[in-house]
Amino acid sequence: MIQVKHLRKTFTSHVKEPGLKGSFKSLFSREVRTKDALKSVNLEINPGEIIGLIGANGAGKTTLIKILSGIVHPSSGEATVMGYVPWERSNEYRRQMALIMGQKNQVWWDLPALDSFLLLKEIYQIPQAQYKYNIEFLAETLMIKDQLKTQVRKLSLGERMKVELMAALLHNPKVIFLDEPTIGLDISAQKAVRVFLRQYQTEFKPITILTSHYMEDIKELCPRVVIIKEGQFVYDGSLSNIQSMMGDEKVLSVTTQDKTFKVSIPRHELSSKTHQIFEENDVLDLNIQDPSIEDVIESIMRNGVRPT
Repeated sequence: MIQVKHLRKTFTSHVKEPGLKGSFKSLFSREVRTKDALKSVNLEINPGEIIGLIGANGAGKTTLIKILSGIVHPSSGEATVMGYVPWERSNEYRRQMALIMGQKNQVWWDLPALDSFLLLKEIYQIPQAQYKYNIEFLAETLMIKDQLKTQVRKLSLGERMKVELMAALLHNPKVIFLDEPTIGLDISAQKAVRVFLRQYQTEFKPITILTSHYMEDIKELCPRVVIIKEGQFVYDGSLSNIQSMMGDEKVLSVTTQDKTFKVSIPRHELSSKTHQIFEENDVLDLNIQDPSIEDVIESIMRNGVRPT
């Protein structure tokens, strides 16, 4: 289980005035600027659960992941992961945790993936029978068996991501932090990674936190989502409940000769607002739909949770 209570993280930076005068002045006096990356957040995740952590850039997603994986120490508050305090960085905890960051590499580019896996086998002290089973299961499920003897730098971006997933999951972690695992991948590679993660979650049932800017990742993998805005949680609940939060609103997608835009309109105002749009714009196309999950999440991140 993951338990987070009143967790807060403040970053402090020194502000230097530009130019030579500013450099000289900063030798004696510097302006200090602080930013709350996390503002007293609370969270509980049960064994076997996977949640989607959603927010704009700078909202605090990666900061929370880094705290729970032990990379960053919080300013205040408490957090335990399976009973361990992450930033104490005990070997027992690190042997049961995996951190996968879409833009970070943990396998050696100049070596075939299998050589890196052998080193990880020794680091994590994985028994031979478990190591053999995991290699076969992961390689077959990810459909990358034929590429494991190829130098990593010669693999495609999608193949390298699969290799990174294998390296991170080789020791059967009980807690997995996935920070943008499909970033930069093409549509086919994204789909393959999502299929694998769904199968892996079903097979091994780890606690998983997934951050992603791709809503397909969230929709296909995460029954529960947590939306974070400026360091605070503004929604924690089921993905299926999100769309109902817009109540009786409709979304109009309007295309004119000059622009394309969307507007949310209460159902009872639909007729009058549609007439107004046609009067004020040279409309080429107009489409009326229920709000998508993406629309609702964007609204929550912008305005907070609406009352139902």
